[in-house]
Amino acid sequence: MTQEKPFFNLKAVVQQTGLKPDTLRAWERRYGLPAPERSAGGHRLYSQHDINLIKWLMARQREGLSIKRAVDLWQQIEAEGRDPLQAPTPVAAPSTSTPNQQPGGETISELREDWMDACLAFNELEAEQVINQAFALYAPETVSVELLQKAMAEIGQGWYEGKVTVQQEHFCSALAIRRLEAQVMAAPPPTRPGRILAACPPQEHHVFGLLLLTLFLRRRGWAVIYLGANVPVARLETTVEATAPQLVILAAQQLHSAASLLEVAQVLRSMEVPLAYGGLIFNLQSALQKQIPGHFLGKDLVAASETVERLMTAPRPLPQAPALPEHYRQAQDHFGQRQGIIESLVTQELASQGISRDYLNMATHELGANIDAALALGDMEYLGGNIEWLQGLIKSHGIPAEELDTYLRTYFRIAQEQLDERGKPVLDWLSKVIDEQS
Repeated sequence: MTQEKPFFNLKAVVQQTGLKPDTLRAWERRYGLPAPERSAGGHRLYSQHDINLIKWLMARQREGLSIKRAVDLWQQIEAEGRDPLQAPTPVAAPSTSTPNQQPGGETISELREDWMDACLAFNELEAEQVINQAFALYAPETVSVELLQKAMAEIGQGWYEGKVTVQQEHFCSALAIRRLEAQVMAAPPPTRPGRILAACPPQEHHVFGLLLLTLFLRRRGWAVIYLGANVPVARLETTVEATAPQLVILAAQQLHSAASLLEVAQVLRSMEVPLAYGGLIFNLQSALQKQIPGHFLGKDLVAASETVERLMTAPRPLPQAPALPEHYRQAQDHFGQRQGIIESLVTQELASQGISRDYLNMATHELGANIDAALALGDMEYLGGNIEWLQGLIKSHGIPAEELDTYLRTYFRIAQEQLDERGKPVLDWLSKVIDEQS
């Protein structure tokens, strides 16, 4: 049996090395080491050389290197034309950790890599050790932005590209949010006058950015009441009446939650309560900013904290937002009445053709919610970015591109049958998208 011949399955590798399967897969995905071959059935097959490589990397970790540094060292030795397994054993910096610890590097970028590796391997203990080390070395703001925020952005991109599972993304997000919530609770008592209310509007479940901003503001001495995700309009209105805040901050990451944010903004305006807002969707589509009667906080959270301070100390008049065109209001009402039957007919027809129900459910949820949002926001062109995002998602997850085209054409045909002239903005947009796909 040669060193390079792939004979061993994943279970055999785990038995020989003691490395957890999730950790091994995380190394392969992030660093390309090892690089197993695949059987005819798609299962990983490892060689004895792969097993020796894994043991070498684990030995370097025990000596005090992070996995990233160990991989870099392996690649450096190979680049010099030497075999790392035959080269003299490198001497790593001495480690003061216990045998069960996996110490990382000391720069924030290295700690971020170590934290992501631990999270993607579902290793909660190691992830907590890394984050504790980060907070011991750096200010909470630095760790929150340079480690947690950037790590979550990279993990989210990995999910979009099909490299990170939904379970991994949820696990990482839960750990990050739990740590941020602990930091918020540990912030010193407020020292500055006034009160701020922070919430996500209806349909918005992504709280990470809002939590970060809450942490920054609390550490600056502001009293922030954090309400969290998916706050109903009625509940928010009641809370505003009870707490009398000088400013309400809302965050939306997606088009449909931007429409919900607009609804809340209109209620706050009627109550004469100032609004500040932000979120990914407003960064990606800057034209949306003109639709919201509030102060846009910008893309950078540190700068957003400073903007909030200025609004609290020197309030400014709220920007005016345009009224919704009447034909868009009619289109939204009409589409809302017919949306259920359109989606039901589309699903029935395409499911009978063998298209995955998982894909149909995803496409139907995305398209229906965002058509309604674009109508509420007064411009169907806001949907352009959503289609591009969906195209990239289905490609990276191995769904044939023609399925999206089939879906849109079927949706358009059935929408033509179910909508009258009031649905013209929807039908015109669908027609344009299909022409662009051709």
